[in-house]
Amino acid sequence: MIHQLIFAHPKPGMTEQEFQDYWVDVHAVQYASKIPQIKKYAVDTRIPFGPEPEDPLWSGIAEIWLENDEDQLASLQTPEFLDGARLDEPKWAAFWRTVVLDTDAHVLRAGDHPAPEEGVKLVLLVKRAEGATVEEFRRTSLGEQAELTLQVPGLRRYLQCFMRDGAYAIGEAVLDAAYLLSFDSLAALEEATSSAEYIKAQSNLVTFVQPRYLHQMAVQEHWIVGSENS
Repeated sequence: MIHQLIFAHPKPGMTEQEFQDYWVDVHAVQYASKIPQIKKYAVDTRIPFGPEPEDPLWSGIAEIWLENDEDQLASLQTPEFLDGARLDEPKWAAFWRTVVLDTDAHVLRAGDHPAPEEGVKLVLLVKRAEGATVEEFRRTSLGEQAELTLQVPGLRRYLQCFMRDGAYAIGEAVLDAAYLLSFDSLAALEEATSSAEYIKAQSNLVTFVQPRYLHQMAVQEHWIVGSENS
């Protein structure tokens, strides 16, 4: 199954809160969720965490699950997308700042269900170190890095989402993976990222990725279609 991550930023003149409210309450419900090929759909809205940037790279993420390549292509040809979701996007999103990652997800910790309402997720975007192959990066990520991360206290759910092989067919992918780390609350996330286990995992991470392309964002999930355990 394709696990698609779409990172978006508010259009000029719209506040982050207005952007997030429109995405969750209007676009997601009235447009995107109507696309028949979408199996599951969640909107992750950015929340303050750590030093606040003056202009965040993104203010939210769409997580979309599609069965296969054929369904993904078909979804882009439906009237629900062409006459609905696509036409609505310029009303709230700065399309020139949108980043789309089509990934294959590896669930390293499934987590207890259901997730608590106050649950949060830390999203880490990474690009492998120069000179490393995609295969080497994935092996290290799923091996040593996963083992260290799974020791972080309070970690409820953990996914490593790798860019699909097709992203490398005619060039280099903009990023190689997104790590999704879920916690029961913002307090639990703050405690976890201050722990010796997390610091050790992050110290290992920068040995096989490019630090300048390492981005992180804390978010809250809003499920529109399906759920985490569906």
